[in-house]
Amino acid sequence: MTAAAFKAARDLLLARREDYAGAMAEFRWPAIEKFNWALDWFDAELARGPQRDRPALRITGDGATLLSYAELAERSSRVANGLRALGLRRGDRILLMLGNVAPLWEVMLAAIKLGAVVVPATTLLTPDDLADRLARGQVRLLVAASDNAAKFAAVADASVRRVAVGALVPGWEPYDALSQADADYTPEAATRGDDPLLLYFTSGTTARPKLVLHSHASYPVGHLSTMYWLGLIPGDLHLNVSSPGWAKHAWSCFFAPWNAGACVFVANQPRFDAPGLLDTISGNGVTTLCAPPTVWRMLIQQDLPSWKTSLRELCSAGEPLNPEVIERVATAWGLTIRDGYGQTETTAQVGNPPGQPVKPGSMGRPLPGYRIALLDGEGREVEEGALCIALDPPPPALMRGYQDDTGAMLPVEGAFYRTGDVAARDAEGYLTYIGREDDIFKAADYRISPFELESVLIEHEAVAEAAVVPAPDALRLAVPKAYVGLVAGAVPTRETALSIFRHSRARLAPYKRVRRIEFAELPKTISGKIRRVELRRIEELRGDAPPAAGEFREDQFPELS
Repeated sequence: MTAAAFKAARDLLLARREDYAGAMAEFRWPAIEKFNWALDWFDAELARGPQRDRPALRITGDGATLLSYAELAERSSRVANGLRALGLRRGDRILLMLGNVAPLWEVMLAAIKLGAVVVPATTLLTPDDLADRLARGQVRLLVAASDNAAKFAAVADASVRRVAVGALVPGWEPYDALSQADADYTPEAATRGDDPLLLYFTSGTTARPKLVLHSHASYPVGHLSTMYWLGLIPGDLHLNVSSPGWAKHAWSCFFAPWNAGACVFVANQPRFDAPGLLDTISGNGVTTLCAPPTVWRMLIQQDLPSWKTSLRELCSAGEPLNPEVIERVATAWGLTIRDGYGQTETTAQVGNPPGQPVKPGSMGRPLPGYRIALLDGEGREVEEGALCIALDPPPPALMRGYQDDTGAMLPVEGAFYRTGDVAARDAEGYLTYIGREDDIFKAADYRISPFELESVLIEHEAVAEAAVVPAPDALRLAVPKAYVGLVAGAVPTRETALSIFRHSRARLAPYKRVRRIEFAELPKTISGKIRRVELRRIEELRGDAPPAAGEFREDQFPELS
C-alpha cells in the first residue's frame, strides 16, 4: 500500500535524523500510485490512536485557535462535504485567499480529500492580480475573508462560486454553513499520486508570475525532505514565519510538520514586531523555528540572550543567509541556524540537516531523495555552475510542470531540471549559493556574485539589508553598486557612506569592491524577496549620468585614495 510505503519512508528519515550518510544511502522515495495524504495519512494515522487528541494547530494573536488532529480531521470532512454540495468536484480549481486562520487549514485538508486543485493566494494581492489568477488559474470557486470580498467586485464571471469567511457578504456563501455539513466523508474515487493538487503563482522576481503545478505526490510526499532538513520530530511545536499564499507556507506550516506528527504554531501579529515574536516563542515553548533572512536580520537587532527559549532547531530559507547573522545568533543562544534551499517548483533540495557540521555561508548538501549536479553552459559537470536536479528518474518532489496561459501543462523534460541558480561545491560536497543566473555580472572582466558582496555589506553595523547590481562605467563597462537599507537610527549621510566603503575595502579583493552606494528602500515582491531586476533597470536607464540623490561614489572620497 502507498500509505504504508509513505510511513516507512518517513520513519526511516526520523530514525536517521542526525545520520546524514545513513539517510542518503538508505532513503528511497515511496512508490506513489494511489494516495490521498489528507485521508490516508492525516485522518487514518494522525487523527487516530494515541496522538489523536494532541495539538495539531495552535494559533496565537488574532484568530487564536487550538485544534487537535481529530478535531481538524472532522472539521475538514465537514467542509469537504459542504464544498461538494456547492458543486466542487475532483480537478476543479479553488482559489484560497485567507490569512493565518483555522479555515485556511480546514479548506486545504478538505480540498485534498475532494481532489480539488488549490490556487493559494496572499491577501496582499490587488484586484488586478486576483483577476489574473482567476483567469489563468481557471478558478471555479474562491474562498476569502469577508473583508477582502471587495477585491473581487470586478469579477463578472457568475460561474465562479464565492465563499466568505467571517461576516455575511451579499452574493457569497457563508463559510459557517459549509462547516455544518455531515462529518462522515466518503471520496467519490481513489486519488492518484500524479493527480493535480496545487497551482502556485510564483512571486515574479524577474518576470510575470509562472504557474507551477504540483501533484498529490510532489508536495505531500516530497516534503519528507523538508521534514528531514527542519529536524522535526513528533510532538514538536513548530513556528514558521511565512505568509499564506506562498509555497514556503505549505512547506513548513502544513506538510512538513504534519508529516512528522508535530504541531503547527502560528504567531499572528498586526505588524511584525521582533520583541513580540521573541516573547511568543519564549512564552509558548516553541521548539523549532524557521524564518527568512529578513526576519533573522531583525531579530539580531534585539538583545537575544535576554529571551530564554525551548528552541532546539533553527532554520532559514527563502534567500541565502549571511554568515554574520548565523554567528550572532550562535553567540546569543548557542544554537546554529541551519540554512536550506528549495523553490516553489520543488521541496527542500539542499540543506544542513541536524547533527551535521555547518559551514558559514554554505546552504548545505543535497538532501535525501535529490541528486544535484552543477553544470556549465555545455552541460558538463563542474565545481561551480548551474544548480540542476538529475532526472533519471525524476524525484516525485519535483513539480509536474508549468501551466501555460491556455491551461496546457508543460512538463519538465530532459536529463536535468535547471533551477536558474548558480552554486559552487567544495571538496566535502557542501554547496554555496552564488546567485541567480540572471543576477551574476562582470565588472572589468571579473565575475561578480552579488550575494558575496551583500554578505560583507550587512556585517556593517549601519546596514540592515543590501542589494548589489552592475552600474554602467566608461572604464570598466560595469562596477558593483550597492543599494543599501539602513538599520533604525542610522543616517544616510556622507559619513555613513564613507564608513561602509572602508568596511567593504577592508574585506573584499580590489576587483570585487563596491564602487557606488545609494541609500534607498529596496524594491521587493509581495513575498519579501528583493527585486534586483528593478534596480538593474534603473542603472541601465541612468547610464553615465551624475550621481543620483542619496548616491555616493568611491571617487568622491579623497580619504580612500
